[in-house]
Amino acid sequence: MSGQAVAIPVAAACSALIAAFGPAAIGRLREPTVGAEPANADQPARREALADTATVDDEGDRTAAPRRQSAVDPVAPSRPSYAELSVRSGLAAKLAVVAACAGALAGWRLGWTPDLVPWVYLCAAGTVLGYVDAQTRLLPTQLIAPSYGVVVVLVVIAALADGQPHLLLRVLLCWLAMGGFYFLMWYVYPKGLGYGDVRLSGVIGIGLGLLGWPQLLTGLYAGFLLGAVGGGALALMRVVDRKRYPFGPFMLAGAMVGLLWGQAVANWYTSW
Repeated sequence: MSGQAVAIPVAAACSALIAAFGPAAIGRLREPTVGAEPANADQPARREALADTATVDDEGDRTAAPRRQSAVDPVAPSRPSYAELSVRSGLAAKLAVVAACAGALAGWRLGWTPDLVPWVYLCAAGTVLGYVDAQTRLLPTQLIAPSYGVVVVLVVIAALADGQPHLLLRVLLCWLAMGGFYFLMWYVYPKGLGYGDVRLSGVIGIGLGLLGWPQLLTGLYAGFLLGAVGGGALALMRVVDRKRYPFGPFMLAGAMVGLLWGQAVANWYTSW
């Protein structure tokens, strides 16, 4: 691994700079439609109780948060609007700090290589998406869709700059593998996973696919492991509802685990 002394500060600074524009991007998001049936209203009594109180996730996320408490779900929290999120005090600085830490880790692992370029963007975009999902339980398509275009272009550039255009086939297969796995889980049990998570999985699969299959498989498994352990811990502390907590942040944390230790996990597993 080469150029860490340069890669770490440059990646941290670039990721922080991109993430600092997060509040402006969040403030431009369209609010979910009000008055439609939420994705998890599968029982007649629940549908009737929530028919006039819920917001639907027009981005295809896991659940839709009621605007006011219902008789069926009296403790359901209100979802802050995107406009409210975007103007929270010090948000740009906080997003920049988190993205800088993620970018520094990417620089440490990848060094001064073409692979670092798409991961600088992924660290910044993932920070913003993780924040939005943690606060609203929504993963907006308006943020994920542009990320597909940016990440694909940067991955193609990285593969060509590295003189390995054949890696693009692996990237495609990894995208299909991870996105397909999440799609299958959503299709089989849509109450447990939102389509916003399916969309996000594709972006993560492309980024990890550039690095290799060990990174992809480790990142995929780590996301579910962190979601189970972390989500359970947060539920016990009553920070989140155990049936309604956001999964996006755990997916993104799992992707970082795959980036940092995917190859090491593969080496350990194959040494048995």
